[in-house]
Amino acid sequence: MDKIPDQIGYLVLTEDGAVLESGGELENDERVATIITDLIALSNKVDPLAFGPNEQFKKISITYDDHWFAICLSNKKIYVVKRNIQQTGSESNAIIV
Repeated sequence: MDKIPDQIGYLVLTEDGAVLESGGELENDERVATIITDLIALSNKVDPLAFGPNEQFKKISITYDDHWFAICLSNKKIYVVKRNIQQTGSESNAIIV
């Protein structure tokens, strides 16, 4: 997780939100961990007619003016990375995880 470009913090959580690993600005940030797990629980309840009952998200991105969060599930763990947004002049560059 430390090798992700422009990464300013990360969390690795259990499915119930316990912090397994963390670093940078998100080191031991249980408040953000709780917000992320609540967001995942909410996303799993979104319109079951539009999304199948066994269909879960693959990635959630939350974007702010100067940073963004990428949230992914893998091997029953939740990975959260906080990254800077690269900007050149008045344009934003697309950042892909």
